[in-house]
Amino acid sequence: MGLAQSTVSKHVGFLVECGLATMRPEGRSTWYSLAQSELLRTLIAAAERLLDATGTQALLCTHLRLPHTHHATDTDKK
Repeated sequence: MGLAQSTVSKHVGFLVECGLATMRPEGRSTWYSLAQSELLRTLIAAAERLLDATGTQALLCTHLRLPHTHHATDTDKK
């Protein structure tokens, strides 16, 4: 992303604090995900329509368009 790790950590922390992202510790790692991905899809689509209406074409957050694939872990199987 071209940003310092501390900058990314701070921003992700803000997203978790605001309830826009969730975190799940797994061993020494932490997995983050969007808390309200369907609502964010709606918001992003509305922003794209607004930008399009002003003559600015943009595709925002294209990763929200595809279903998230989740790899099962031992805790998911229980």
